[in-house]
Amino acid sequence: MTSPLRWGILATGDIAHSFVRDLALVDDAVLQAVGSRSLATAQAFAELYTTETATPVAYGSYAEVLADPDIDVVYVATPHGRHTEDVLACFDAGKAVLCEKALTLDAADAQHLVDEARRRGLFFAEAMWMRTNPNIRRLRAMAAEGACGTVTHVRADLGFVAPLEKARLWDPALGASALLDVGIYPLTFAYLVLGRPDELRAVATLSDQGVDLSGGATLRYAGGAIASISWTQMGWPDARASVAGDGGRLELPAPFHHPHSFTYARNWEAEEIAEPVVGTGYAHEIVEVGRCLREGLTESPLLPLDETVEIMALMDEIREQVDPSGS
Repeated sequence: MTSPLRWGILATGDIAHSFVRDLALVDDAVLQAVGSRSLATAQAFAELYTTETATPVAYGSYAEVLADPDIDVVYVATPHGRHTEDVLACFDAGKAVLCEKALTLDAADAQHLVDEARRRGLFFAEAMWMRTNPNIRRLRAMAAEGACGTVTHVRADLGFVAPLEKARLWDPALGASALLDVGIYPLTFAYLVLGRPDELRAVATLSDQGVDLSGGATLRYAGGAIASISWTQMGWPDARASVAGDGGRLELPAPFHHPHSFTYARNWEAEEIAEPVVGTGYAHEIVEVGRCLREGLTESPLLPLDETVEIMALMDEIREQVDPSGS
């Protein structure tokens, strides 16, 4: 493995910009190349992130990025409706892949990608950056160690007002779904603390085209714990999360999916805990991918593929409940 690790980027949208800004904060990683369906767009992106020590190559197609022999790992930042196609193309080129969430549109496609990565012996992970956030990791460990006593309730919600001009958020042909876009975070948070639920009940508000615009779910677990989650692209909820039990409470401030601190409350006392976060938080998943590749791992223990597929299956179940017609 070369040093620094050389990244290629597919697509130049907002998430790609956020990722690359944090990439610059990681010492042993560099932006090697970026691809877009428009060469001019790729060139503008590459110019924006050119430094004294690195000049990214701009390509006018994704295929050219994947053909670049100097790329060690590819970050797939395309809309999730394209992920299956784009990740398989990466695998065909023999590239390690970090793919944005949601990994695919359904669990069957997610399992197919996981199976292909394992068959080919290639590194693969979903870019669920929340999982690598130091404060999320610390909170999860504290909950598991009994900081709240027996956990009885998990609560998380997230949302925003989707711009009408962003077609991927409204067009079902592009994989539009508030659940896939933002609901995946509250669901993953509940999963991180409590695991797979024994029962799930969901409701949602659908657009005329069948896109879930807002929704919520209650998850019940064998031990009696309940998780309450919600998501929306039609409003601004408080975007907080908490874990409560008979011995205390762990609280994440907004936005809970990339926190810089959290609160541990018990009895009448509260303590703020703050683990250092690099940049906006993407740096931690970049570091984790680099660690795995340098150690010869094809899967990350922080971004476990089997859990990615299981959470996708839960989202399939939610979408079936809120729209049995599949429209």
